[in-house]
Amino acid sequence: MFGLKKKNQVNTQVSEDNDLDDETIKKIKKDLLARKQEIENDMKDLTTAGDKEEGGAQKVKFPDYGDKADENAQEIGEYSTNIATEKVLESSLRDINNALARIEAGTYGICKYCHKKIGKKRMLARPVASACVECKTRLQNSV
Repeated sequence: MFGLKKKNQVNTQVSEDNDLDDETIKKIKKDLLARKQEIENDMKDLTTAGDKEEGGAQKVKFPDYGDKADENAQEIGEYSTNIATEKVLESSLRDINNALARIEAGTYGICKYCHKKIGKKRMLARPVASACVECKTRLQNSV
């Protein structure tokens, strides 16, 4: 009555204007798929297929500018940057794939720690989020 909860009832709802609806999830999925394609294209530009003996994993391309000392230094600098970029892209791709898997499983927008709904605003701001703001803040403060 009048929106009061029983004493032991858990609030698993976020405010109605912050609920994650099917239309929003479809938009987020479309955006995630587009971002996934961009990342995969960027990865193709940075990497080559690895040797079959090494499991065929992608490897960062080593640039070839020439044999002069300054060209070698430039190659090493670019290679180092490309390795770091690849790691960031791989991490982003993993997060996107996990988010897409949660959408397919019907668990998208549910905090993996407290199992409460994550608000629409958070999911729009960070579509790969798997934790609500409260749990994420608690985790970051405990480190």
